[in-house]
Amino acid sequence: MHGRISKPRRIAVMSTALVAGAAGSLSAGAQQPGQAAAPAGTSRAAAAAKDVTAVMFEWNFDSVAKACTDTLGPAGYGYVQTSPPQERLEGPSWWTAYQPVSYKIASRLGDRASFKSMVDTCHDAGVKVVADTVINHMTNTQGTNTGSGGTRFSKYDYPGTYGDADMDNCKKEIQDYTKREESQNCELGGLADLDTGEEHVRTTIAGYMNDLLALGVDGFRIDAAKHMPEGDLKAIKSQLTDPDVYWKQETLPGPGEEVQPGEYIGTGDVQEFNYAYALKGAFESGSLAGLKNIADGKQPSENAGVFVANHDTERQGNVLTYKQGAPYTLAHVFALAFPYGSPDVHSGYAFDSKDDGPPADGRADCSGDAWVCQHAQPKIASMVAFRNTAGDAPLTDWWDNGGGAIAFGRGDKAFVAVNAGDGEVKENLRTSLPAGEYCDVQSGKPVTVDGEGRLAVTVAAKSAVALHVGAKSCPSANG
Repeated sequence: MHGRISKPRRIAVMSTALVAGAAGSLSAGAQQPGQAAAPAGTSRAAAAAKDVTAVMFEWNFDSVAKACTDTLGPAGYGYVQTSPPQERLEGPSWWTAYQPVSYKIASRLGDRASFKSMVDTCHDAGVKVVADTVINHMTNTQGTNTGSGGTRFSKYDYPGTYGDADMDNCKKEIQDYTKREESQNCELGGLADLDTGEEHVRTTIAGYMNDLLALGVDGFRIDAAKHMPEGDLKAIKSQLTDPDVYWKQETLPGPGEEVQPGEYIGTGDVQEFNYAYALKGAFESGSLAGLKNIADGKQPSENAGVFVANHDTERQGNVLTYKQGAPYTLAHVFALAFPYGSPDVHSGYAFDSKDDGPPADGRADCSGDAWVCQHAQPKIASMVAFRNTAGDAPLTDWWDNGGGAIAFGRGDKAFVAVNAGDGEVKENLRTSLPAGEYCDVQSGKPVTVDGEGRLAVTVAAKSAVALHVGAKSCPSANG
């Protein structure tokens, strides 16, 4: 039951370096530019109806469990992604999560029992669980240290897990990311690079992932996937108890690099970073018309994981972030409405510097200002049901004003208008929706589609209107 994941097939449309001490899931060089489980496979593109993942960055396991019950399940999220659960380097910064010490489940996020309880609770809420998985490397610290689970270790010596012989393929830091051999075999940010070509390393990694599967995990996000040969990942996956388990891979593109994201489609989904960059360009420039063709030149829709921001990019300045307010929210509205890829909604915490770790050891509370809680913000959360209702309906009824306003439908299932401009937009828009009253899930106010399928609407500046056949009346209208 907890093995394969299916993802709805979405219609393909129109055609850091992390500095010393900072581990991370982006490569240094590339930074330069309420539904039962369905059968599944390597891609989430088969037959299920819910393909949105809430990425609960550095939320502890008890908080994730509560969110599954209180928010994610009721909103219709299909998946929740946890931060790396393994024992990690001790320290306050977020990037300690990406410096494994052992594969024990023991960190500020919680222990093995709380992880298992979280998985079971989320399943009960109809939400599948994806674990962020760090298997490219270990730590980059000097001297002997103690991990978050009590393990004494030093770089190249992780008792009970790995020794020097498992990391002796290349003991120099990557300098030239354009060279495949160096990028995939040497040390990312000085992190002890695992030789994933060795059978002992492959078997140890597979043992960790099989343990997570036994605890009920439904899939994996593979951190720093581009820094491992795709053949090595296939070999590891073949040793899993479910070799068809879903995973998505962090495959950041870089100019002039030999290793490119498309190489990894044979292993699983790939995260499409260029999509996030395109959203930033469109919403910051106020020119949204080009979003009609946002899929052009990118990975196939059925293999693409998309996002507005993730934990790395929001700290790098190359994507929209929560600090930008309305453009960030509207980009989520678009991404959840548009039929391309499978969206992640990053849900993290407020930060001042890029190294800031989570408050209160991951005990998330959405009632204050410390946690941003994007997954629960009404204008974003309401679009999850919109997407679930739209399903595989095609893109229809595109309209734009050549500037900051666009509108489009999803067949006879849903329709959205987005206005990123500074003034209101009044239009009589053609839709393919059945005539009748609908609830605008963005404002919670009723709107009417007339007998000819037209919607007379006023869209305020920096806002959106979204309706779908699953929301025919507003809760307030029912008293």
